[in-house]
Amino acid sequence: MPQQRKSSLKYLGEFLDSLRVERHLAENTVRSYERDLTLYGAFLARRSIPGPADASHHDLRAYLGWLAERGLAPRSRARNLSALRSFYRFLKMEERTEQDPTEGIESPKGWKKLPRFLSSEEVERLLSSPDRNSASGLRDAVLIEMLYDCGLRVSELATLGADAVDLESMLVRVQGKGGKERYVPFGEEALEVLRLYGERRDGGGEYLFRGRSGGHLTRQAVWKIIKRHLEASGIRQDVSPHTLRHSFATHLLNNGADLRAVQMMLGHADISTTQIYTHVTRERLKKVHRKYHPRP
Repeated sequence: MPQQRKSSLKYLGEFLDSLRVERHLAENTVRSYERDLTLYGAFLARRSIPGPADASHHDLRAYLGWLAERGLAPRSRARNLSALRSFYRFLKMEERTEQDPTEGIESPKGWKKLPRFLSSEEVERLLSSPDRNSASGLRDAVLIEMLYDCGLRVSELATLGADAVDLESMLVRVQGKGGKERYVPFGEEALEVLRLYGERRDGGGEYLFRGRSGGHLTRQAVWKIIKRHLEASGIRQDVSPHTLRHSFATHLLNNGADLRAVQMMLGHADISTTQIYTHVTRERLKKVHRKYHPRP
C-alpha cells in the first residue's frame, strides 16, 4: 500500500491556489487540504491511475477503506472525504472532469460526532443566570447572548472590537477564520442587553470584552464564565461555550431557516460543515417518531 509521500496529483496546485485566492482560507487550512490530497495522489499513483479524473467510484471506496486500515480515526477519514469532495467540485467547475466519484458516498455513522446542543428551555435558564445589576453580571449576560443569538465562535467573541456592534442596524461585524469578515444579525433581547452594557461599560479600549491585562478576554476566561452559569442554571450535561453555537444553528434549522443563510451566519467556508446540523434535526425527528408513534 502507498506511503505518505509527495505526489504530483494533477491540478492540486490550481485547487490550492483557488482556496487561497477565491475562498480566502487560512494557510494552515490550505496545508491540511494539501496533506490529505497528496496522500490520495500517492494512492492513485500506486494503483497506476493516471490522475483524479480517471478515478472511479470503486477507487474512492478502496481509498477510504485503506485509510481505515491505516488506523485513521473516523474524524480524520471524514476530513479526507470532505477534502476530496471539494477537490472534485473544483475539477468539475473547471471542466477538468465530467465525473465526481465522491457522489453517493456518505460518511458512515459515527464519522462525524453529532454536536451537543441545549434545548430552548435550557438556553432561557442560562440567559437568566447572570445578575444584570452588577458590572460583571451584565458582561456575562452579553457574552451568553452573543454566543447564542449570533452563533459566534469563542475566539470570535473574545476578540470582538469595541466598534464591532452596530445597534442601529442590529448587526455585529465578525472577523472569522482566515481573516474573513462577515456580518451577523442579532435580536431585540440581545439589543437590550447590549445597550445597557454600552451605557455602563467602564472606560474605552480596543475590545468589547476586556481581560485583566487590558487586552481581550482569553478563550479560557470565556469558558470559566460560561461554566459558572451552566452550574448555576442546573445544566449538568457535558457542554462548552461552543455548545451555544451548536444550539444557535440547530434551533434555526429546526424552525425552518434556510441552510445557506445559516452557513453565512456561522461563517462556514463549505456548506458540508453546516449540513451536520441537518443530521441533528433528522436524529431528533427519529427520536420523536420512535417515542410517539403507536407502532414500534
